[in-house]
Amino acid sequence: MVPGMTAAETPEHITRTRMVTARAVLQGQADLRTYPYRLLAVVSHHGLGGDKVSEAVAAAEVLGQFGWDLVNVSEFASNKVVYAFMRKR
Repeated sequence: MVPGMTAAETPEHITRTRMVTARAVLQGQADLRTYPYRLLAVVSHHGLGGDKVSEAVAAAEVLGQFGWDLVNVSEFASNKVVYAFMRKR
């Protein structure tokens, strides 16, 4: 698990870390209406390898419906986490 990420992420937590978990997005628990920045990292740390990528990309698809564009997807082997980097239109 990524340090600081919680099951029910508050808007304040997301703003402070500039990150949201893919799971929170997919479960409708992430409220980004007051998020003040143009860039956001979607973090996936559940499952194995390709499952994490799939979860991150699925969350990016959901955010795409709300004015976010996928910039890049990266997997960091050192902490076994996948990040989808998003930019607000």
